[in-house]
Amino acid sequence: MSAIRVIKKYPNRRLYDTEISSYITIEDVRQLIVDGESFEVRDAKTGEDLTRQVLLQIITEHEQDGQPMLSTQMLSQLIRFYGDSLQGFMGNYLERSMQLFLEQQQQFRSQMGGMLGQTPWTMLNQLTERNMTLWKDFQQNLGNGLGSATAAPAAKDSDKAGNTRKPR
Repeated sequence: MSAIRVIKKYPNRRLYDTEISSYITIEDVRQLIVDGESFEVRDAKTGEDLTRQVLLQIITEHEQDGQPMLSTQMLSQLIRFYGDSLQGFMGNYLERSMQLFLEQQQQFRSQMGGMLGQTPWTMLNQLTERNMTLWKDFQQNLGNGLGSATAAPAAKDSDKAGNTRKPR
């Protein structure tokens, strides 16, 4: 396993990639992310980890250009979670949601490549149904984890004669 790539950020806002011994741009850092490279950005003077700030800068720049992914409403809702009792949970939830989305995207791409006789709509419907099942399971587990009331145990459904009906 290779070491994490270190990028130094200087007071003049320049970024120096220690692996290639050269200055790079914020767009080069974005390309490292796209390529799946592991890295961290450190303040050249203090050694402080600045990775999050640089990632947020990349997001900000891309949100300003073209078609933004984060709507004003979504950003407002995220801001409301800061200081809330569920703030710590929200980050974990978003991270898990993104991971699930990426896994489904990869599965979708592999299924599209090996599709035999299925229409794209059939496959999309199957993925949507699977996603809904996973979402419902997640919500149920979330409710159980937060100690909220869960559904009462299912009582046996019986008719007036006392016979137990078989579930459908």
